[in-house]
Amino acid sequence: MVQSYYPGHMAKAKRALKEKLSWCDMIIELADARAPHASRNETLYTLGKHKPRLLVLGKEDLADKEALERSVDAFEASEKPVFSLNVKDPRMIKQLISKIRQVAEPAKEKRRRKGLEERAIRALVVGVPNVGKSTLINQLVKKRVTDVADTPHITKDLQVIRIHEDLELIDSPGMLWPRLDDTRRLYKLSLLGALKDVPVHKDEVVIHGLEVLFKHYREALFSRYDFHTESFDTMTILDAIGRRMGCLSKGGEIDYDRVLDVFLKDFRNGRFGRVSLEFDDA
Repeated sequence: MVQSYYPGHMAKAKRALKEKLSWCDMIIELADARAPHASRNETLYTLGKHKPRLLVLGKEDLADKEALERSVDAFEASEKPVFSLNVKDPRMIKQLISKIRQVAEPAKEKRRRKGLEERAIRALVVGVPNVGKSTLINQLVKKRVTDVADTPHITKDLQVIRIHEDLELIDSPGMLWPRLDDTRRLYKLSLLGALKDVPVHKDEVVIHGLEVLFKHYREALFSRYDFHTESFDTMTILDAIGRRMGCLSKGGEIDYDRVLDVFLKDFRNGRFGRVSLEFDDA
């Protein structure tokens, strides 16, 4: 499967990012801790490749701890600074700010060697759509400065936000890459809410999510929808969800479109507890 999915404002945002990078000191790349590899944008790797970069794995509170630890170890082994974050935890926010300052220090030292005037660290925040950039920035400044929504692509223009006297963030629209040709990655991105459900069929995305839950988090799936089965059968599970969540038509038939929407909302909102979408078989 090869999908072209590159809304016009994303192409415009890429051009704007290139222009802004010349006066940024570092890049903060935000990914989803439930799929740290799948939710990174390769296109962003080449932008500002000589700038210090911090990978922040957001939504840590929704991620499988063991799977997340393996990913963090892998990133650190490849000498990539990484920080796992629960944006709701004030202690982690403070630790993140310290980490940002630490990663940006080489850039500040470079300015000192050049005899340039001291100024605030300028960090460009990048990531795929709906990964939580706006929520993170709002928590950092302790007030609502950017629009936050569950709809991808909410931030259309670059914004500069002062966090502290020594730290400024530049927000940016969520960016995808022009061609998405990895079906399983498409499913992951859609489950996480990074894609509108246009490039892939919603039922295929839900089936993939159900397969992951049934294999790795079976009890959480059973508990959420109050059913039990020994073997994986898509219709059995969808029927169970429909009955448990009241997704019924006027005639009492199960409304499968509603079932799909309910499952996606539950997954994106962490109703199954801590999960990961990145296993060798997922």
